[in-house]
Amino acid sequence: MTQGAIDRAYWIQTLRRICDPVLINLKNRTLRQKMPVEQMEGRCRVPYTYLEAFGRMLAGLAPWLESKNLPEEEESLRQKYAQLCREAIDAATDPQSPDLMAYTSEENTDQPLVDSAFLAIGILRAPTELWEKLPERVKNNLANCLISSRVRISDTENNHLLFAAMVEAGLYRMGIPVQWERVEYALMRHDGWYRGDGIYGDGEEYHWDYYNSFVIQPALVDVYDTFMDSGISSPYLTREKAEHIRARAKRYAKVLEMLIAPDGSFPSFGRSISYRMAAFQDLALFAWKEDLPQDTKPQEIRTALTAVIRRCMETPGTFDEDGWLQIGLCGHQPQMGDYYVSTGSLYACTHVFLPLGLSPDTPFWNSEAALWRNARVWAGQDTLVDGAYEE
Repeated sequence: MTQGAIDRAYWIQTLRRICDPVLINLKNRTLRQKMPVEQMEGRCRVPYTYLEAFGRMLAGLAPWLESKNLPEEEESLRQKYAQLCREAIDAATDPQSPDLMAYTSEENTDQPLVDSAFLAIGILRAPTELWEKLPERVKNNLANCLISSRVRISDTENNHLLFAAMVEAGLYRMGIPVQWERVEYALMRHDGWYRGDGIYGDGEEYHWDYYNSFVIQPALVDVYDTFMDSGISSPYLTREKAEHIRARAKRYAKVLEMLIAPDGSFPSFGRSISYRMAAFQDLALFAWKEDLPQDTKPQEIRTALTAVIRRCMETPGTFDEDGWLQIGLCGHQPQMGDYYVSTGSLYACTHVFLPLGLSPDTPFWNSEAALWRNARVWAGQDTLVDGAYEE
């Protein structure tokens, strides 16, 4: 077995370990009954944590569900999980289900919108398996749930604007008329928040965290990819802007690769660090799209991301005794959970697994291991100097 095949088997095994408690309990409609809710003392995240877990998990799992040209054993597994996800969508959207999730809230919170958006992105990333194959009853329930999340758009000027745009992108794929002002406002504001060299501010200010990868860059790429050929006329939806969006995101993907240390660790700064490997969603996205930055080889990225996954997932305490994720970056570290973080939030870590959407015969998977930039540099190997991205 090649190293690429070994790595792929490990990725699938790890992804299943993460997802199984959520999916199996949703299939059985026992998620609320069985899922623990770890959160900061005094916070009340219970109403939102279930959609957080499911929406975020589906956004990372979806490309594998849509993958093609798999060997027989993996294809059988993929079909099993695709069916399991369709049953989970039913449980999460059926008005009669005990696991019906919160897509709107009377409280002053964006959280239902945030995680409805991740659910929508999961649909966009696997439209055949997670939309077209749904029964009509479930399609109607899912569409109605996403429509209900439109009730509130953030009055804070930051990355939350993109969640409204992501929901509209999902509804557009479902054939629901788009509320274009929610998309255009998000694109307009982020266009003004670009700070240079592939980085956006999270609002007017730049924050030292991974939100350019957790949300901003992947969301912009997904929204532009969805609407670019829609025929909608907007100064914020042009080929030129789409090219800039992609080039900026690719530069940031390169920056992310340069943050991975030779042992697979990475800087632990910023909000939401307990999302673990989701810090590398933007890099994983371009690996999946087979559009990596220049001078970056797919096998280098696979080796680097495998090292990151191992560092984040294999430390004792990452999972509780029943297999649920626990707050932390490297094991169980409750103090690393922000005030808005709960057990469900942690399932964003699946966003590193997007390259499983590539078939095993692609260069990402069928090549031997190769050192990534930091591993080469600190092994004393000659390496090209880095340079900034300028428009």
